[in-house]
Amino acid sequence: MNKADILEKVKELGLLAVIRGPSAELTVKMVEALVVGGVKGIEITYSTPNAEEVVRTLAGKYGSRILLGMGTLTKPEQAVSAKAAGANFLVSPICEEELVKAMVASGLLTMAGALTPTEVFKAYSMGVDVIKIFPGSVGGPGYVKALKGPFPYIPMMPTGGVNAANAADWFAAGVVAVGAGSELCPPQLAKEGKFNEISQKAAEFVKTIQASR
Repeated sequence: MNKADILEKVKELGLLAVIRGPSAELTVKMVEALVVGGVKGIEITYSTPNAEEVVRTLAGKYGSRILLGMGTLTKPEQAVSAKAAGANFLVSPICEEELVKAMVASGLLTMAGALTPTEVFKAYSMGVDVIKIFPGSVGGPGYVKALKGPFPYIPMMPTGGVNAANAADWFAAGVVAVGAGSELCPPQLAKEGKFNEISQKAAEFVKTIQASR
């Protein structure tokens, strides 16, 4: 898929699971449980042990059946290695110039973190495709709605503070998708081997997202 196709897929799914797994093995099992529950947008963060190997494993297992990306990029070289591992999109919680340049140069869909109006505009001007409003919990849906006033053309996706109870409010504010971490896939459930519960949470979350739009 090219970048435009990936963006359309993100909009279609409306949900990216942000995975900070406790181990490589458990992370793969967490993703398997999420997919069973209907979650097809997966972001493996660099804070996950052996994150790139996890992405290679998942890319080989699922191919185009899921939308797979890497997140929490903090170093320019990670943009290159994440793409080589099989990522379809790149996400960073920050908007640092050299990092964003490397992410954009990868040719993959790029999401960089911003919060203030100045940061949002700067990130978009640098070629970021979707602005990751982070942490979303700081201002909530009302803050995103305020940002969309001067920037109706900038795609935004909140991460942090997103849950099934407020998903509809985020979409009403104008976001293209939401990122959900522990609210969707608690690492503790993986540690306890409760993968059926992760699948159930995933199914409920997906149902909520579909009803929110």
